[in-house]
Amino acid sequence: MAVVMDAQALTDFMREVFQQVADDFAVDHVGESGITMRLLTADKHLRPGGTVSGPSMFALADVAAYLATLSQIGPQALAVTTNCSIDFMRKPLADVPLVATARLLKLGRTLSVTDVLIHSEGSDLPVARASLTYAIPPKQMAV
Repeated sequence: MAVVMDAQALTDFMREVFQQVADDFAVDHVGESGITMRLLTADKHLRPGGTVSGPSMFALADVAAYLATLSQIGPQALAVTTNCSIDFMRKPLADVPLVATARLLKLGRTLSVTDVLIHSEGSDLPVARASLTYAIPPKQMAV
C-alpha cells in the first residue's frame, strides 16, 4: 500500500471537512500500514471521576481508522463507519493525550478493516482496543 495523504494532508482535510472536531486530534505519523495520532484531551473529554470518557476514546479510534483509510485512498469525505467493536481495558490518564495506533488489516475497493490500539501518552499499557470497518464510496464514473 502506498501513502497518498501524509500527516499534513490529513490534518488539512480534517480542518476543511470536520472543523468542529479537527482541533481535538493531532496526526503524528503516517506509514504504509497505518497511522499514529493523538486525542488532545481537555475537560470536555472527561467524565465524572476524572477519566477520559468512553465516547471520547471511541471518537479517537473512529477518526484513527478513518484517517488510516484515507491515507491510502485519498480524500473521501463520504467513507463511513459500518462496524465497530471496542474493548475498554483500563482507566486512561486524564491529564495527558491519548495515543492511537491504527493498523490497516485489509484495504479493498469497497471496505477497509482497521485495528486500533489506544494508550495514554507515556505508557505502553493499552486502555482500549477497537476493530473498525469502513465503507468506501464507489468512484464516480467518468462521463
